[in-house]
Amino acid sequence: MFILIAAIVSPQVYAEDTISLAPVVVTATRTEQSSFDLPVAIDVVEKKDIQDGQLQMLLSESLIRVPGITAQNRNNQAQDPQISSRGFGSRSSFGVRGIRVYVDGIPLTMPDGQGQPGIVDLSAIKSIEVMRGPFSALYGNSSGGVIQMLSEDAPKSLEVGGTVMFGSDNTKRQVLKASGTTENIEYLLDASNFETDSYRDHGAGKKQAATAKFKINFSEDTKLTTLVNWFDQTAQDPLGLDRARAFNSSTRDSAVPAANFANTSVKRDHTQIGFYFEHAFDDQNKIVLAPYVGSRSNAQILTTTALATKLTATSCTASGSSQGTCARLSEIDRDFYGMDAHWDNNGKVGNMPYNLTFGLNYGKQNDARLDTNILVNGVISAVKNRDEDNIAHNFDQYLQGKLSVLDNVDLHAGVRHTNVQLEVKDQLPLNGNNSGAVEYQKTTPVIGAIWKVTPIFNVYANYGKGFETPTFVEAAFDNVTSGAASKPNLSLKAAQSQNYEIGLKAFIEDNTQANFNIFKVNTENELVTKQTVAGRSSYQNAGHTQRTGAELSIDSHWAHDISTYFSYTLLNAKFEDPFTTVTNAAGATGIVNAGNKIPGTYKTQVYGEVAWKYAPMGFSTALEARFNNKVYVNDINSDAAPSYTIFNIRAGFEQNLASWSLKEYVRVENIADKDYIGSVRVNDGNALFFEPGAGRNYLLGLSANYKF
Repeated sequence: MFILIAAIVSPQVYAEDTISLAPVVVTATRTEQSSFDLPVAIDVVEKKDIQDGQLQMLLSESLIRVPGITAQNRNNQAQDPQISSRGFGSRSSFGVRGIRVYVDGIPLTMPDGQGQPGIVDLSAIKSIEVMRGPFSALYGNSSGGVIQMLSEDAPKSLEVGGTVMFGSDNTKRQVLKASGTTENIEYLLDASNFETDSYRDHGAGKKQAATAKFKINFSEDTKLTTLVNWFDQTAQDPLGLDRARAFNSSTRDSAVPAANFANTSVKRDHTQIGFYFEHAFDDQNKIVLAPYVGSRSNAQILTTTALATKLTATSCTASGSSQGTCARLSEIDRDFYGMDAHWDNNGKVGNMPYNLTFGLNYGKQNDARLDTNILVNGVISAVKNRDEDNIAHNFDQYLQGKLSVLDNVDLHAGVRHTNVQLEVKDQLPLNGNNSGAVEYQKTTPVIGAIWKVTPIFNVYANYGKGFETPTFVEAAFDNVTSGAASKPNLSLKAAQSQNYEIGLKAFIEDNTQANFNIFKVNTENELVTKQTVAGRSSYQNAGHTQRTGAELSIDSHWAHDISTYFSYTLLNAKFEDPFTTVTNAAGATGIVNAGNKIPGTYKTQVYGEVAWKYAPMGFSTALEARFNNKVYVNDINSDAAPSYTIFNIRAGFEQNLASWSLKEYVRVENIADKDYIGSVRVNDGNALFFEPGAGRNYLLGLSANYKF
């Protein structure tokens, strides 16, 4: 705070181009604007922080530097990284919830609210925009934030390149790229292959991915971008560990025996194509159409007896050493499509400039869901226990605008009406026909203002309402007491929130940009786990919760090509009302007291980086530090993973030889070889809460690029 105030009173004379240091973003208003002049907490992760010295496999690699975001690498290729924003999404065990995820304006989040960001190859991404707070509601069924990845632009002439990476645990990655411009067509082709044995037992994985982007410039006013994403993946799932194994140096890299007996694993593939058509009628009016279509298949083997220590014993329903191993195959074949269409208009009302966007959004997903018991007490089986179609669709309308009421005061406001419908068509009525449907509707207004106190110091405030519906995973079962499939839980309510935020943005001297905000979020009908048995979970609404906190980032560039970056997150996420929950697979109940922390949320997170470049040799290096304090693993707060601090270092050389660009780099993570818990499995019914982080590990990369 003192640093930001100093920016106002500093006698330094600032050059006009200092202000241009703030990145231009499109996510906040759907039109290009300087992030510095928006009443929104929004950060941009640049290409160098996504690709330089990184494996480029998971969003968690890049998002750890963004304040307000928790991005945990689970060291589990069978699961997406755990990503939450201001505590929203922290309960997720599969995929990403509570956050909308996009690539080039094409959604990676389905109408039911579940997202899979893993389909995007980060080696083709130039930047990631991360928005938190009230204005996220203008993207629909989400509460915590919006993450948008933007793919690379094509160069003017043809470029081809390749990258090879080698790392610990037999990790390998290869990338091939080609991009360029031919007449009025810009193109980008990217293909990659990834393999790892993983540092954890039963954690090996393989993934192939490809991205194709074509942009046709019909004229200066009319452009069409086509984006194709594809991946195919197989991975073993080591599951979580109990406290005894996770905190023992000789077993922290192990997997529970049942994971090996059942061969817990996943095979998935995903293909989607999206279009982004924009046409400017004149300087004041533009229309954007963004249709998309795709398919996804996911086949996951899950053990229903995670604590079993033998393949075959008395039975699957026995306990202790008498329990044998059981498993089921959960299959989803998904077709999805949708479109976002919006009209942008700008002009003046009197002497006050304005921007206005009106849009319509429609999306549909159809999941053919099949669940089969494939292992019963160690014996191969093929008995269906679930066969249904899960259909979700949304139809939303939104209006968003900015009005410059004074030369140094902008008013931003918007409203979105969201309609989400979930429908279940039961094709296997074991306990009667469990078909049903539910509809959720909500209008979410937001308003904010920014006061440009000086050319280098802005103050803003905003308020808005949020809306989050249950996903199909959360609505799958109304009761899992018996460990068998039950009817869907279509009585769950949508969580609704009220969001408040005040922030400051400043340039300090001519080398530093600082952002600071405080926020408060009140939520009713918070969605929480009710009970987990045999790998299935049921959910319930839990009254009121509150999230309060602060976010700070300071980005500085010093003499001698030294730069520093620092981000700090303070989050107090807690339950305001008590409720009853089931604490283990045996059915024991417990009271979640008012004041308990929301599990999976870290009160304090710190990221720091010191980087140095030596241009004459093409050398660069950086030291990274990360601190997370302890995190509770369940709603009753009976156990927690301790705080940790880890250090990483990266270094590399770059050469430009005629038409060739060459890079060599090395990265060492957890250089102190510290034992720590990288992520937690919230409310795990078998107390397998802990997913240990990797010890000291390295990555070596070599790349070459040729310009024709």
